[in-house]
Amino acid sequence: AATAEIRSEHPLGKAIIAKAKQEGLTVVEPEAFSYTPGRGIAADAAGGRILVGNSAWLTDNGIAVRVESGTDRAAVSEILVARNGRYLGSIAVADTTRPEARAAMQSLFQMGIKTILLTGDAAAVANAVGRSLNITQIEAGLLPEDKLDRVRALTGAGKIVAMVGDGVNDAPADVAQESADIVLLGNDLVRFVETLKVARRTRGIIWQNFAGTLVIDAVGIGLAAFGLLNPLLAAFIHVASEMTFILNSARLLPPRGSPAEAGVGGAGPLAAE
Repeated sequence: AATAEIRSEHPLGKAIIAKAKQEGLTVVEPEAFSYTPGRGIAADAAGGRILVGNSAWLTDNGIAVRVESGTDRAAVSEILVARNGRYLGSIAVADTTRPEARAAMQSLFQMGIKTILLTGDAAAVANAVGRSLNITQIEAGLLPEDKLDRVRALTGAGKIVAMVGDGVNDAPADVAQESADIVLLGNDLVRFVETLKVARRTRGIIWQNFAGTLVIDAVGIGLAAFGLLNPLLAAFIHVASEMTFILNSARLLPPRGSPAEAGVGGAGPLAAE
């Protein structure tokens, strides 16, 4: 499995390689390698054909798979391994949520933003993770193109959608947001929530400044119409109002020394507003 995964960029593949090296196993470079998103890997090494992926991937390649059962396996992702047409076994990987994920999901809920979990994992795994994060709408067993279809369906229904993905399986859905104005680098989900909060504050301040401008202009025109506003006073009011709006906009600036000022960013669920 480690030999097949050595060229993979998937986090689970990297975990398998790290474990193999930790156990002192020899990991060789495959002679040929191909990856099918949402399915698995095929690699040629040491004269053998190695398949690593989900049960559908092995079944599509004509390999009979033994399904392991038991409550202890209900909340784990299984990576199946076959060599030269023979099923060898599976590697069980437990999914853990990021430490900040629960707080991030709670913040999104408080902001009135609906969160949907789209994943290629099995339903049991997805439901376990979803319950731990209090996410009620969960769609499991999705291929990359399925995630893309879900994003398009939401945007087509007039929803404002933010796709947060990690890994090559989410690439098509992420690319669907090619008109996005912000790209976050890193893995901290709290930073994603902070970005949404800043966006809302920015919109609020824009409307405050716009409304303030209309009120001041309307009052100024009314005073001038009755001869109660001379040019000097008009200039003073104009400059004072502009300074007020600038200071109001400055409230968006992060405090000195804060993580936001340092540019520490971050951005795996779907948020729809």
